[in-house]
Amino acid sequence: MQARFSRQFNFLGMPAIVASPRMLEVIDLAERIARTGAAVLIQGESGCGKEIVARGMHQLSLRCNRPWVDISCGALPEHLMESELFGYEKGAFSGADSVKPGLFELANGGTLFLDEVGELEPKMQVKLLRVLDGVPYYRLGGTRKISVDVRVLAATNIDLEEAVQQGRFRRDLYHRLSQVTLRVPPLRERPEDIEALARYFLTEQDPALELEREALDALRRYHWPGNVRELRNVITRASIFAREGAVTADDLGLPLRPVPISAPACSLDSGLEGIERRTILRVLGETNGHRQRAANLLGISRRTLSRKLKQYSLADPSDHDGEESTGRGRLLQDWDHGQQLPGKTA
Repeated sequence: MQARFSRQFNFLGMPAIVASPRMLEVIDLAERIARTGAAVLIQGESGCGKEIVARGMHQLSLRCNRPWVDISCGALPEHLMESELFGYEKGAFSGADSVKPGLFELANGGTLFLDEVGELEPKMQVKLLRVLDGVPYYRLGGTRKISVDVRVLAATNIDLEEAVQQGRFRRDLYHRLSQVTLRVPPLRERPEDIEALARYFLTEQDPALELEREALDALRRYHWPGNVRELRNVITRASIFAREGAVTADDLGLPLRPVPISAPACSLDSGLEGIERRTILRVLGETNGHRQRAANLLGISRRTLSRKLKQYSLADPSDHDGEESTGRGRLLQDWDHGQQLPGKTA
């Protein structure tokens, strides 16, 4: 079953699956900004979808029928970045066997997207600023000035204001790029998109596969530091390991965040992990420590329950997967002194 209320966009060949109100607001704002000629700085964590938003802004703008050109500013050293942006004449340097127009020329009348703009070297920042201010420029080795009409969209996963304060990024270039700033929220701040994207990526790999409820719960709980890019990789990998037409939580292979040994006892019972831990303890108490029955009541697999017990340091070190513990050992010891295990009476 597909996630409800999800919408699919296609921006210059890149699909965007959106189900969360926050991301729909971003798309709506991007559409309004697209109709203007303002330079836009798109901020957000790596892999959260900044390029898709930029492509959408070009496609929704009055320049939609003109060129779209993109480049990663962190992918090339300074001397190559200059020749890529501004081009060069034949014989400008060793290996320059012919004339090469720069990306500004190629994007004339359209949009130039500068990804990872915070990685630009200081000298390139100066040269870029002059062009953005409308000053004609020379190709490398050229004698004729070139003028272009280009709308620049820039993206960064670093805090450019902080970079300005530290002297790593020019203040004037920052203000020139950020006539409008648009923030793309990370995946963990838009949980509605997780299921929609996961189902889309899974359908790409194998339309016959489904996500088990336990797998969906695991996807929602995970922090997603790599955002959408990481989610795609996880689903791709899970589709390979899946059996019997369904992806389980174990197939996802998501890392668990163990509680630090030095953490105070009160921190163990805070937040979602605390709720999960207390629920496991309660159900194990109701089943007198029988793991299979507890797993059935929790709606998870026996293997996942064993992993959770290890994660929260609730399992007896002598216990082995596949064997029922003859007693509740560590579970009883773990419970606060003077309290009973939930589900049991004195």
